[in-house]
Amino acid sequence: MQEDIFPLSELKVGQSGVIVKMNFKGAARQRFMAMGLIKGETINVERIAPLGDPIDFVIKDYHLSLRKSEASEILVRQA
Repeated sequence: MQEDIFPLSELKVGQSGVIVKMNFKGAARQRFMAMGLIKGETINVERIAPLGDPIDFVIKDYHLSLRKSEASEILVRQA
């Protein structure tokens, strides 16, 4: 059975997803992993700015703001 995988930026407020893949390389990948964005972690959308950028998330009991372009490089499946 194929799971629906989509960019993190497509989640709406109140929805959550499980990280499946990150399309970053090198230093950027290490920076996001240091912030707790690792495969298998659940991430929740807390709020989206009025113009859609940035997006506030909750992961591992802390708040994280990402640009929409950054969030679109993180692939999730519905939690």
